[in-house]
Formats: sequence, structure tokens, C-alpha cells
Amino acid sequence: MINEKSHRRCKLKRLVLSGLVTLAILAGISGYLKNHFHESGTPEISAVEVKRGDFVDYVELRGEIAVSSTNVITAPHGIANLQILKLIPDRTRVWKGDEVVTFDPTSLERLTEQYRTGLQQAEAEVERVLAQQRLQEEQIRTDVLSAEFGLETARLDANTRDVVSAIEHEKNLLAVARAEQRMRALDARLASSRMAAEADMAGAVRKKDKAQEDLERVESDMAKLVLKSPADGIVSILPNSQARISLLGGATPIFKEGDSAWAGAVIAELPDMTTIYAVAPVSESDRGRVDIGQPVVMRVEAVPDRDHLGVVSEISTLAGMDTSSVPVRKAFDLKISMEQPDDRLRPGMTATVRVKVERVPDCVVIPPETVFEKGGRLVVYVLEGNRYMERQVHIARRSETQIMISSGLEPGERIAAKDPTFKDVSDE
Repeated sequence: MINEKSHRRCKLKRLVLSGLVTLAILAGISGYLKNHFHESGTPEISAVEVKRGDFVDYVELRGEIAVSSTNVITAPHGIANLQILKLIPDRTRVWKGDEVVTFDPTSLERLTEQYRTGLQQAEAEVERVLAQQRLQEEQIRTDVLSAEFGLETARLDANTRDVVSAIEHEKNLLAVARAEQRMRALDARLASSRMAAEADMAGAVRKKDKAQEDLERVESDMAKLVLKSPADGIVSILPNSQARISLLGGATPIFKEGDSAWAGAVIAELPDMTTIYAVAPVSESDRGRVDIGQPVVMRVEAVPDRDHLGVVSEISTLAGMDTSSVPVRKAFDLKISMEQPDDRLRPGMTATVRVKVERVPDCVVIPPETVFEKGGRLVVYVLEGNRYMERQVHIARRSETQIMISSGLEPGERIAAKDPTFKDVSDE
């Protein structure tokens, strides 16, 4: 009796243990299904449709926007104490003839007034010398007329020798000689006076001309204090190499109002936006893949809302050092002509350049993230019913954005966008 009860208890324990194991297995299967399938029976992992299309391979580079021609705005030569009074803000759009820089005219205004006063004094001196010359000449001419009258009278008296005594006649001849001597003296005096007057006038005129030149020069310098835009465009204010830099370091500050400038200092640039292009260094390993005429798609970081199209127009013959890479490497400069450049583009803007180096039409292409390496084989996971089944594929070409399949897949099939056998710890 006791053995029979003990046998029943053992049998019951085995049944309970068997039921618990079965429940655990069912719970595990349920959890697996819950993690890998929707309630409708389809996998939770998204699927990508295999399509037929063009395989395009790119060489991706980092470059920047540049221009072939730039107008520079420089401080004038020959003017001392140049101080910026007005300066338009950096990156301001201007039109031809707009004022860009105005220097403080205070010192030149003082010089202008000084030279204008000097010119007025020189002109007054010329008038004084001219008036004095006229007065002296009129006085001498009066004396000449008087002498001519005396000479004529003396000659008339000398012709009366028949009616006067010999002594009186001799007196008349002496009077004629004295009158002729006086005429010669007056002629010499007149000539000497004219020479002296001409010398005085020449000196006064030279002073006047010098004063006039000084005034015109300072007025010309005054006009140079206003620098105007030579063309339409966007002004770029340049660094002031003589500005004090913080002891903590940092970039050289650009020119600003109140700064002093030196003769010929380049204060601003005005890029010619009609000559805009892009330039990018291409490494030696990629040089053989790029060629002139290949299409380019660019994304400029400062203008992210559109792609910019272009074409490779030039490739440098010799390689230079690309200091933008770490470590520094040799690279060739790639020049890209742009189609319909955006008005917002500016020289120096950074751009991601993708050169289309190869195009294979009408082939099976899939995203790179859908191919996985398993045991030395390249596989994809094809959706069959409500399950992903592993399948080996063979790759013909590969790029950063596409993989061209030579065999293993057909257009219209759906493959997993990520590895379904990979268990994400975050899902637990």
C-alpha cells in the first residue's frame, strides 16, 4: 500500500516536471517569435526590394569653393596717418560704385585749408607784382615821352643857327646831345625794369604754381580716402596683420573701424562670382579613376538644401602636398566647373565632392548594408513567406552606396535591411 502511494507521487512529480519543461520551451518559442515576427506573422525587420538599375561608382573628396578672379580694395599710397573711419560689415552685398572704406580726412582737411590759403596769397603776390610792373612801366613811359619832347625841342633850336649866334648854336647842339643821352638812359632803364619785373613775376608765378600743385595733390588725396566697389558682389573684409592678437592665441582679426592702415594694405576683396568653381585634392590611389569630363555632384555644407552639379574640367599635372589630410599625403588638384552655381556660394566654403567615375546600366543593385559575411561567404537574407532565408550571393562591383550583384538574387525579391540572426541586447 505504501509502495503504491510512493509510486503515484513519483509519477505525479514526473508529470509536473514534464509540464514545466514543456511550458518553458513554449515560452522560449513564443519569445523568439515575438522578437522576430509581427503579430500578422511577418518579420519585424524591414525588407528592401531588389531592383534593376544603374550601378554608379563615386570617388568622394573634400574640397572648397573658389574663384578665378578677385578684385582687391587697397589703402592709397602716399598718404600718412590712415585711419579707418567707416567700413561696411563683412559679407555685405555691394554694387559697383558703393562706398566700402572711408578714411579719417581730418589731417588732409587741415592741409587743404593751409594750401588753399597759400594759393590765395601766391595769387595776390602775382597781382601785386603785375600792378607794380605796370606802374613802373607807365612812369618810365611818361619820362620817355618827356625826353622825346625835349629832344625834339632841342633839335628844332639847333636848326636855327642862321638866326642865332655861334655861341647860342653851340648851346643848342649840347642840349640835343644831352636829350639824346637821356633818351638812351631811359631806354636802358625801361629794359632793365622789364627784366626785373619779369623775374619778379616768374618767382611769384612759380610760388603760385607750387601752391596750386600742393592744393590739387591734397584734394586728390582727399578723394582717395573713399574706396569704392569696382564691381557688384559680396565684400570680404581681410585680416589686419598688424592688429594685436590675444596672448591666448586665435585667428588674426579682420580690419574694423578705428584701425590704422598702411599704404597699399589690402583691406577687402571682391570675388568675381562669374568665375566660380570648386577645387578638391584627389589622392594618388584615386587619380587613375578620375578623368576630365566626368560628372560631379557636390554638397556644400553652408548651402545644404540642394545638390550642385558640375564636371571635372582640369586635373593638375604634378602632385602637391595635401596638408588637409592626416598624415599629410601627395594629391592632385581637381578643378570642377559648376553648372548654374547658387548665388549663396562664397569662396572658401567647404564642399563634399562626389565624382561619378563609373556607370554600369541595367544591372541588379542592392544597398551595401544588406550584404553580410558569414563563414567567409557573402550572404543576404531573402524573405520567403514569413521567414528570412540565408542565401549566398556573388558581387560584381561595389561602391559606398551600391553593390552590383552578378548572381544569387533576382529583381523583385525582398531582402533583410539588417542581419536577422544578430540579437540586439537592447531588445532583451
